[in-house]
Amino acid sequence: QVQLVESGGGLVQAGGSLRLSCAASGRTFSSYAMGWFRQAPGKQREFVAAISWRGSSTIYADSVKGRFTISRDNAKNTVYLQMNSLKPEDTAVYYCAARTGSSWHAFRDYEYDYWGQGTQVTVSS
Repeated sequence: QVQLVESGGGLVQAGGSLRLSCAASGRTFSSYAMGWFRQAPGKQREFVAAISWRGSSTIYADSVKGRFTISRDNAKNTVYLQMNSLKPEDTAVYYCAARTGSSWHAFRDYEYDYWGQGTQVTVSS
């Protein structure tokens, strides 16, 4: 079992930056692949980024590639999402998620086992 708590959301103008954090407690953090998802009002939750157990490999949704960076610090049990050049369409509740299993390469929310409560990101135009 692992507990996830996101922080760092807020209101920012278009073109600005935010860094989200997700602190984990419970089982060994480095045994989980981690992901970020987001859900905008009236829309389904969508994949944003994922990172492998030691952080050596990452993947991104096309919509955020080149603007967002996922990273992790296993010594601090924390995963980050650095968001630059934010756009109004990035407005959503952002969730971090943890995945057990042999593959870290997962895009679908049902492939993740644990979820945080979410943090709101609002980008004004």
